[in-house]
Amino acid sequence: MKNIVFSNKPFVLDFGLLLLRVGASLMLVSHGWSKVIHFSERLNSFADPIGLGPAVSLQLAIFAEFFCAIFLILGFMSRIILIPMIINMAVIAFIVHGGSEFGKQELSLIYLLVFIVLLLLGPGKISLDGTILKRRSRY
Repeated sequence: MKNIVFSNKPFVLDFGLLLLRVGASLMLVSHGWSKVIHFSERLNSFADPIGLGPAVSLQLAIFAEFFCAIFLILGFMSRIILIPMIINMAVIAFIVHGGSEFGKQELSLIYLLVFIVLLLLGPGKISLDGTILKRRSRY
């Protein structure tokens, strides 16, 4: 048991990255899905934190929170996909909830931290990116 808990072997690290990637993305997909199913209701009333208009802001939020999160679950193009997710969480934390108490910023800051860690470490070998890189290294 001690070897599993305190191991720094590649499999344990890759499994940890898998849990972090899939767990955070599954939770974020639920936020994105609610925006997708209520798209027409929110289209003209969605917040416009960066001045692009409520429709464009909603579409960008859906792209980051739903579509990018699905790609991150799969571990496909992870580092590229993480960029809009990081921007989305930074806008939510520092612009949308910038003047609010910490409790309003907390969730977006946690997501932001997780996504920055994943950007730095990569998706791990248990991902489509890992599989693609493994195949390329054979040739």
